[in-house]
Amino acid sequence: MSSTPSHRRASAASRGPGADHADGSAPSGTDRADGPRRARRAAEASATEGIPRADGFRATDSWLFGAVLAVLTFWLFAQTLVNVKPDIEAELGTATTITNLAVSITALFSGIFVVLAGSLADRLGRATILKFGLLLSIIGSGLIAGTPVNAGGLTTSMLLGGRIIQGLSIAAIMPAVLALISTFYEGAARQRAVSFFSIGTFGGSALTSIVGGIVASAIGWRFIFIASILAAALSLYLVRKTPNVKAEFDEAKGYPAFDWGGFLTFMIALVAINVYISQGKLIGWTSWIGILLLVVFAVFAVAFILWENKRRGLAPFIDLGLFSNKRFFGPTLANFLVNMGVAVLLVTQTLAQKGAGMSALQASLLTLGYMIAIFLVIRVGEKLLRRFGPKKPMLWGLGIVAIGTALNTLTFVPQTPYLVFAFIGFTCFGMGLGFFATPATDAAISSVPKSQTGAASGIFKMGSSLGGAIGIAIAAALMVAGSGVAIQTVQDWGFFTGWTAEAGPLRFGAFLGNLFVVIMMVVALVATVITVPAGQETKE
Repeated sequence: MSSTPSHRRASAASRGPGADHADGSAPSGTDRADGPRRARRAAEASATEGIPRADGFRATDSWLFGAVLAVLTFWLFAQTLVNVKPDIEAELGTATTITNLAVSITALFSGIFVVLAGSLADRLGRATILKFGLLLSIIGSGLIAGTPVNAGGLTTSMLLGGRIIQGLSIAAIMPAVLALISTFYEGAARQRAVSFFSIGTFGGSALTSIVGGIVASAIGWRFIFIASILAAALSLYLVRKTPNVKAEFDEAKGYPAFDWGGFLTFMIALVAINVYISQGKLIGWTSWIGILLLVVFAVFAVAFILWENKRRGLAPFIDLGLFSNKRFFGPTLANFLVNMGVAVLLVTQTLAQKGAGMSALQASLLTLGYMIAIFLVIRVGEKLLRRFGPKKPMLWGLGIVAIGTALNTLTFVPQTPYLVFAFIGFTCFGMGLGFFATPATDAAISSVPKSQTGAASGIFKMGSSLGGAIGIAIAAALMVAGSGVAIQTVQDWGFFTGWTAEAGPLRFGAFLGNLFVVIMMVVALVATVITVPAGQETKE
C-alpha cells in the first residue's frame, strides 16, 4: 500500500534539507543546479500569471489575451471610423456633421454609462458585465456593417444606433476588465497586465489608421466591423471561465440604491454640450437652439454637482470624494486631457485625404511610426514606473506628445514637408503615449482600496472616453468652422501656400483643430506637475 501524502512529507522532513532522494542521500550537483532554475521559473510564473484563487481559477496569458481583445473591439475596430470617415460619407451619402457625430458619440455614451456599468459589475459580477459588453459589441458592429446606402433616416439611425451600442459595449467592458485585472494580479504581474491593457487601449488607437486604411482600401470599410464581430466572439470564448467576481458589501444592509438622480443629470448635461459642439455650425452657434443647449448644460451640470455632494456616503453615481485623493485625481485628470489628443488623428487624416488627395490607405501610413513607437515603448513605460514612480514617466510622455501634436499643427508649410512633419509628429505621439499609459493607469487603480477598484476603474476610463469624445467634438467643430472661410480670403493671408488653392480653408481648419489639441497637452503637463504626487503607494 502506498504511503499517504502526510507520511511522505514527514519522511522527507526527517531526512532534513540536504537529503532529497528517496534513499536519504544528498542531492547531486545536477539537482542542486536545478534548484535555482526551478526558483527562477516560479518567479517568472508569479510575475506573469495571476494569483491562485480559492475557486481554483488563475488568470493566464490566454485569459489576458481575451481581455485585451475585448478592449480592442472599441480602441481598434470602433475607432477606425476616425480614418474611414470620408469613405463612409461618400458611400452612405451622409452629411459631414452626421459622420462627425458618429465619430464622437460612441466615446460620449461610453463616458456617460461607464460608471453605471462599473456599478452593475460590482453588483451583478464583473464577468457577467464583461460578457454582456461583448454581446453588445457584436450587435453594434452588425448594425454599422449593415447600414444601407442613401436610405435617409434609416441610414442615419442605423449608423448612429450602432455607434451608440458600441459606446454602451465598451462602457461595460473597460471597468470590468480593469477591476478583474486588479483582482487577479498583484505587484509586478499586475503592472505587466496593465501594460497589456494599455496596449489594447493606446496601442489599439495606434493601429486604427493602418488597419482602417488597409481594410477599407482592399475590401471595404464594412469588413472592419465584421472583423470586430469575430474578435468579440473569440474574446467571449477565451474569458468564458472567468469567475463572476463581485464587490464585497455588507450583506445585512445589501447593495445601496443606484443614484439615478446623479446619472440622469450627468447624462443630460453631457449630451447637451456634445450636440452643441458637434452640430453648432448646423443649428447656429448663437441661435435659440444653441443657446438653449448651453443653458441645459449649465443647469444640469450645476444640479449634478449639488446632487452628488448631497449623496456623499450614500453610494453616489460618481464618488466626488475620490477626487480628494491626489494619487487618484492626478492621473485621472491627466488621462482625460491626454485622450483629447486622439482628435489629432481625425484632423490630420481628414486633411491628408481631402486636402492632399490621399487615399485612406496612403493617409494611414502617416501613422506607421505612431504604431511602431507605442508598441516598442509601452513596456518601457512599465519599467520606468517601477524605477521612478508614475510622475516622471507621465511628464516625459506628455512632453513628447505635446511636441508630436505641435508638428501636426504646421499645416501652413508646403505639402511634402507637412506630410514629413506629420509622420514624425505621429511617431512622437506614440512614443509619448507609451511612456504615459502604464504609469498613469497603474497609479490610478492602485491608489484606492480594493473595495473601490470597480468605481475607480469606471471613473478613470470615463476620463478616457469623455476626453476622446470632447476632444474630437471640439477639434472637428473647429475644423469645420475654419473650412468655411472663403478660399480667396485664405489666399489673401499668404500663409497657406504650396498646396492647391481649394485646400486652403481645410488647412486653416486643421490648424485650428490641432492647435486646440496642443493647448490641451500643455494643460495636461501643467496639471500633472501640480496634481500628481512624486511617490505612489498601493492601497490594499
